[in-house]
Amino acid sequence: MTIKVALAGAGAFGVKHLDGIKNIADVEVISLVSRELGKTQDVAAKYGIQHVTTELADSLAIKEVDAVILCTPTQMHAAQALACLDAGKHVQVEIPLCDKLQDGQAVVERQRQTGLVAMCGHTRRFNPSHQWVHERVRAGEFNIQQMDVQTFFFRRSNMNALGQPRSWTDHLLWHHAAHTVDLFAYQAGSPIVKANAVQGPIHPQLGIAMDMSIQLKAANGAICTLSLSFNNDGPLGTFFRYIGDSGTYIARYDDLFNGKEERIDVSQGHVSMNGIELQDREFFAAIREGREPNASVAQVLPCYQVLHDLEQQLA
Repeated sequence: MTIKVALAGAGAFGVKHLDGIKNIADVEVISLVSRELGKTQDVAAKYGIQHVTTELADSLAIKEVDAVILCTPTQMHAAQALACLDAGKHVQVEIPLCDKLQDGQAVVERQRQTGLVAMCGHTRRFNPSHQWVHERVRAGEFNIQQMDVQTFFFRRSNMNALGQPRSWTDHLLWHHAAHTVDLFAYQAGSPIVKANAVQGPIHPQLGIAMDMSIQLKAANGAICTLSLSFNNDGPLGTFFRYIGDSGTYIARYDDLFNGKEERIDVSQGHVSMNGIELQDREFFAAIREGREPNASVAQVLPCYQVLHDLEQQLA
């Protein structure tokens, strides 16, 4: 059976999903939704997608659509996820699930009521580099003492991952910190019990803090230090240093190095080295197998509780 998909958001991340889905058997994107019709038609033509619209409701009305992937602006995620579940569609929503805790809680509750697959794009759980570390923690070969993480961008104007202007404002806390807050608890195998944050000045036009520092502690004693900036004029992205009892590992997206900067081959056992594709494979596998996916909305909700608490602290 072919899983038929509607994808909402034909920007930088939507295209990453389309590239990943091309490699997955028996999955077909049949509807593409985005706010600018002309650009959306161009992307649809490139990927052979027949149906194009600017309204998610149009895609949800297509009976053949089994599942939806949401790569839309953060502020729309929770409401659109609810709309998908209400329409009887499985849904994967890109990170973050929400920018208000109560909205995330509503999505988790609706998933429980419907029994549909609802997953959040916490890609770090799927990157082969982080999976390699996760497997060693689970095997008892490596215990995390500290994670030292830097999330750096140069975004003094409102740009997307392709360097193009965008219509909505990104957020260090509710988007970029979400990756690390969730990954820390997931990798430590222990819930976060303490969290502190400080932030720099608020940008006069964008209305958000451009620099932030977060400290986390897990119940098992592991700690995490996270530095985030939209002001860093240098390599972009997030760089993770795992300091443990039996080694040090540095993860840069899908690549992994030891503490001496020697590359570790993490390709064994993976059908792909692309974290987005692996994330999508998990979503479709969970639909086929009728099970909860890794990074289900219920599994990631504790991360948003921490972000909520940090936001209250910063306020």
